[in-house]
Amino acid sequence: MRQIINIRTFHFFMKAFITGGTGFIGSHLADALLRNPENEVRCLIRSSPKWLDGKEIIPIKGDLHDLPALKKGLDGADILFHLAALVKAKTPDIFYKSNVEATENIIRCAQKSGVKKMVILSSLAAAGPSFSRPLNEEDPLMPVSMYGESKKLMEEMIQRVAKADDCISILRPPAVFGPREEQIYSFFKIASRGICPIVGGNSAKLISMVHVGDVVQGLLLASTAEKPGISRYFVSSEEEYSWTRIKDATAKALGRRLVTLPVSPGLVSTAGTILETLGAFVGQYPIMNKDKAKEMTLQWTCSVEKIRRELGYRQIFTLEDGISDTISWYRRHGWL
Repeated sequence: MRQIINIRTFHFFMKAFITGGTGFIGSHLADALLRNPENEVRCLIRSSPKWLDGKEIIPIKGDLHDLPALKKGLDGADILFHLAALVKAKTPDIFYKSNVEATENIIRCAQKSGVKKMVILSSLAAAGPSFSRPLNEEDPLMPVSMYGESKKLMEEMIQRVAKADDCISILRPPAVFGPREEQIYSFFKIASRGICPIVGGNSAKLISMVHVGDVVQGLLLASTAEKPGISRYFVSSEEEYSWTRIKDATAKALGRRLVTLPVSPGLVSTAGTILETLGAFVGQYPIMNKDKAKEMTLQWTCSVEKIRRELGYRQIFTLEDGISDTISWYRRHGWL
């Protein structure tokens, strides 16, 4: 397995506070920071430590609406990594409370605590789909889902509340895959049975994807920024991928032939509507819903030129290496 990043080559602050550290991306960031024993890593934990269990982090019990907990995590910290977010919800109001109001809470707490440096995770969903070319940071934000809209509103809120001496970096990854990931995992689980569903079949859209190791690299690079102000970066693969290439890389990692199952965009939309309706009856909001179905029929690509130029970002994991690493982890942990 490749080394995600050698953090000893960076100048890191001694005390970092992470929200979302128990999740997929946040736990990998915590792991990376813990590789340097001089770092103090504090993580906000609402209930279970999950992937952080048994690791040398300082747990801060609470959530993003628990102001005393936020103050405790930020007191004396050098940097805030705000990764916590809600990715599925029934209504815009729920998204707003979790992704906009909660982010404002922690930014204002950081300002009161004297923490000037903040790295905040947004999403390509805030920018919206691409059409004739990959999106860049100058393009207007045109989300097509409730989640994307909440991330757009979050970024606009940050612009309003940021102070002149704050140093805030906002990172927007596309679809993120890797060990511990639980949503794209469903694609690999289906593929492990010899079937590769592709929306649009031969006319499928291109897609930007990124291994979690490269997202962590982007977060760590952003933590070295010193210039006050707000900076926005897409953090992604350096090229766009066809679904044929994704299929081939997956087949190689699984060591088996995959049969393409073309799925029409109309069928995806119908499935999203049906599953969301069924979810309402059982009291659960499904991962596959009307918003997600809408996103799956569009093209999602972005450029990493800015983060390469300003922060020195270079993709570490090729698509093939990243998928191999991911599937190996799933197998070792009994997921496949």
